Amino acid sequence: MAKLEHYIPVGQKRLRCGYTTGTCAAAAARGAAEALLTGVFPAAITLETPAGIPVTAELLEAARGENWARCAVEKDGGDDPDVTDGALVFAQVTLRSAPGVAIDGGVGVGRVTKPGLDQGVGEAAINSTPRRMIAGELQAAAAAHGYTGGFSVVISIPAGVELARKTFNPRLGIVGGISVLGTGGIVRPMSEAALIATTAAELSTLYAAGKRHIVVTPGNYGEDFCRDVLGLDLTSWAICSNYLGEAVDRAASLGFKSFLFVGHLGKLIKVAGGAMNTHSRTADGRRETLTAHAALCGADRDLARRLFDCLTTDEAIPLLDEAGLREDVMGSIAGALSEHLHHRAGESMAIEAIFFSNRYGILGQTAGAARLLAIHQHREEQA
Repeated sequence: MAKLEHYIPVGQKRLRCGYTTGTCAAAAARGAAEALLTGVFPAAITLETPAGIPVTAELLEAARGENWARCAVEKDGGDDPDVTDGALVFAQVTLRSAPGVAIDGGVGVGRVTKPGLDQGVGEAAINSTPRRMIAGELQAAAAAHGYTGGFSVVISIPAGVELARKTFNPRLGIVGGISVLGTGGIVRPMSEAALIATTAAELSTLYAAGKRHIVVTPGNYGEDFCRDVLGLDLTSWAICSNYLGEAVDRAASLGFKSFLFVGHLGKLIKVAGGAMNTHSRTADGRRETLTAHAALCGADRDLARRLFDCLTTDEAIPLLDEAGLREDVMGSIAGALSEHLHHRAGESMAIEAIFFSNRYGILGQTAGAARLLAIHQHREEQA
């Protein structure tokens, strides 16, 4: 497979971009249409992506019938850790007398079962931009060869049934396969935008399902703690990864009434220091924030130095216990955390937080966290 030779700087590295499942689907559809209209499969298709970057994709596994043609394009994830990298995206195109382009999903392409996503309930999880790309390529093929009829196209990704288990799709209410995605047609390595978009979609799905009070965690540690320690059923839960600020903004704009953030102290202490993006390459400050709060609570110079030298927040807890300062320091951190969360959320949405350690359990919480927790434990009415 010819690789896309387009690179972008990410941190101190130069990483290769790839192309999306949407680009693959559009290229495969164009190849199948060309075969139908000319009798010959081209070896490759070159198309312009919405990002303005041209992609040349080799056509694989070509086949034809009386009124249809099918071929595949192999997904190129570039240097992004993309579970769909190498998967074959098939397009089977059929000529029809009615004008226009009808697009559907086949094996390995998920079906939408919940409102709030890009496509309606019952539709194939082929997002709007890929649909426009597919239709555009088919219309271009028709114009190039003087064809005045229409097309039906079915996009299939046979590996998608298994790959879907490694994605957020089951939680989003997309069943039976993966989504055909891509707003720009290009996969940008380590894409923050993709992670933020996933959180936004998850929050939209929850809101459309009637949820107004949500629990949000950075990742799996928070999920496990919510379920196993706090006893939550996680029916109103979303993951924000490192992008808490964007999650808060999205939740507030949708109209959620409350937002309970649950995470490990190592993550939430960054938020207490004012960081709304907690990725280590963007923000750290854990030891500085912890040491500052300890000093505010009476830690002497020796303890401050020992805390500052800790490699993890868990390592600092016994030192605080030894000095009898754990409760005061955790309370001080909770106060700063609350201040930053409320500043970001504004007055339209209640927002609170609980922070924990896998070793020491709950370490602290903001002043109103118990009330929001009671809502999710069904001990208080969801007013």
